[in-house]
Order: sequence, then structure tokens, then C-alpha cells
Amino acid sequence: MDGSTSRSLSIATPSETNLTATVLDLDQRTLLLTAANTGSGTSTSTLAFASQLALMSAGSVLLIDSSNSANSLSQQLGLGKLRGFTDLLFDQDPPPLAEDCIVRLSDQAFDMLPGGTWIRGRDRLDPERLRVLLRQLAAQYRFVVIDGEAVYASADSLVIGPLVDGVILVVCGEQTRWEVAQAAAQRLSQAGARLIGSVFNKRKYYMPKWLYDNL
Repeated sequence: MDGSTSRSLSIATPSETNLTATVLDLDQRTLLLTAANTGSGTSTSTLAFASQLALMSAGSVLLIDSSNSANSLSQQLGLGKLRGFTDLLFDQDPPPLAEDCIVRLSDQAFDMLPGGTWIRGRDRLDPERLRVLLRQLAAQYRFVVIDGEAVYASADSLVIGPLVDGVILVVCGEQTRWEVAQAAAQRLSQAGARLIGSVFNKRKYYMPKWLYDNL
């Protein structure tokens, strides 16, 4: 997409920063962030993660909004009326070009592929079409980071998970029960996804935060 868009984005917490360093030690290109349930802060963690990857790596970063919810990342950033992910995967008459859907954020070092305007209804993701799209985008970017739907809210992450190099599970502190997170991780693994780490989000600090950050 020509031109640039400026948006205010979240600052990474220590959890995302440490995970970024781990990913940089591996030869990863495509990464999915998902959670067990909605409301776990996946979008916030994805923003922080993409920002840290762009700052700490020498390559370009693309953030994909794959969420189908009314409160998606694209909606929050005012990009909800732009063509994007769903248009590339479902629109056949004629499908847009990926480069025409990518938004360049002027105040950030990463680009974004919005969720799109195509209303899916009950249409399921086509793994082969998605595989082709991810391969195309990975050839253009060092990292492709996907903001995914929660495992127990949609089957999308179970489709996307096996097609990416690694999956990161977002766990909401004092909200996501350990058994639920463990079951979600098991479902992703059974689908063929490779779990490479987790983000502990919205945790409460029972000691001064400045002391926690320096542990």
C-alpha cells in the first residue's frame, strides 16, 4: 500500500524481550502467537514482539492480523477498512496482490498486513492457499509474525500452526488456568504445530516492578 500510517503501539515487556532473544538464536521466519482463550492479550504481545524483532534483528518484519473478531488488531489501529489477510485468501474475483495490501507504519520498523474486508462467514482457511501466501511473504521479510485467534475460539490457529516455523502461546497471568493452557498447547502439538515458547501476559507484581525487571 502506498504511503505510510502512524499508530501508537505498545512497549515490550521483559517477557516479550526475552522471547525475542530466543527466537533470534534460531533460524525462524514465520511465527504465530495465539492463546487458549480470548482476552489473554495476544494482540498486545504480538505488537510488542514484532516491535522487538524489528529493533533487534537486521531484517524486515511483517505483522499479519489473522483475527476474525470485531475487536481485532486492525480495528484497534484504524485499519479495518483496508484489504488484507481475508481478501488474499478468500477473494477470487479478482484477488488483490499482497504488496498492495501491506501497510507501512511510518513510526515503526515493521509493516502490517491488516485483517481484510472480506467477510468469511463460516469459510475455513485453505491450508494450501495459506501455505503459498506465507511462503511468498517469508521470501520478502526476515520475520513474519501472525496475531492469531485463540485456540478455543476458532480453528484458525490449528490450521496456521503447522504451516509456520514456530508457535508462541500467550498465557494471561491469574486468568488462564494452567490446565487450560496445557490443553491448548497439546491441541496445537497434535495438529502438527511446533511450540517454541510462551509469553506470560498481564502478570501481577508482588514485588516492586523495578526489582522484578532486574532479576
